[in-house]
Amino acid sequence: MPSPADSYFDTATAMLQRAREINATTIKTCAGIIGQSIADGGVLHTFGSGHSEIIGREIIGRAGGLMPVSGIFDPGMGFSENVVGYGTRLARRYHNTNGLHVGEVVIVISNSGKNASPIEVALVAQELGLTVIGLTSVAMSSTAKTVHPGGQNLHAVSDHVLDNLGVSGDAIVEIDQGQMAGPTSTLIGTTLLNLLALETMTWLRDHGHELPVVRSQNLPGGMKANIELSKRYRTRLSKLIG
Repeated sequence: MPSPADSYFDTATAMLQRAREINATTIKTCAGIIGQSIADGGVLHTFGSGHSEIIGREIIGRAGGLMPVSGIFDPGMGFSENVVGYGTRLARRYHNTNGLHVGEVVIVISNSGKNASPIEVALVAQELGLTVIGLTSVAMSSTAKTVHPGGQNLHAVSDHVLDNLGVSGDAIVEIDQGQMAGPTSTLIGTTLLNLLALETMTWLRDHGHELPVVRSQNLPGGMKANIELSKRYRTRLSKLIG
């Protein structure tokens, strides 16, 4: 009988492969939208409440990733994510400081898709003329009752949806007498975002645009190159290199 760790690895890697397959078309489509926005001088934004913020942070200021990526961060660490109106205030405060511009894209991340803050961030972004990509478990977002008074979950309000294939409760391995462990939302979510970033870079390259890619600061010349590249986005990014 396989150990819980072995079961997790086998199941999660199979889910990861399937997630890449079912999201491939959406990733290609969204890469073109993001690529055009970046080519026009725009910034890609991310928002994830609570643990989902980790997924968004994966592509912010990341060596080998895109420079113009900025995060809408929740100082409450998700504790108020179901206080109606809180996400709206977060998004509008961010808009006042960093800017959410027409034609840009925001990736909103929520595994359950039911919490108020991610939905509100998505709705504010749409009001401001941005495209919303929702990263969620479609199975959960389609069945969990939303706490947002609008009555819709994240997948329903998003312009495009990336499905992390997560199960209810996120964990996939029974560790002891019905107790489940081994979450997959971070593993699959961060992979989908890295695939999206790479497809965006491919779109930029194939359409003759500059590649605004972050270099490793641990390599010769990396810090200097990042500082120069970041100057054009200095008023827009929540985290800068150098």
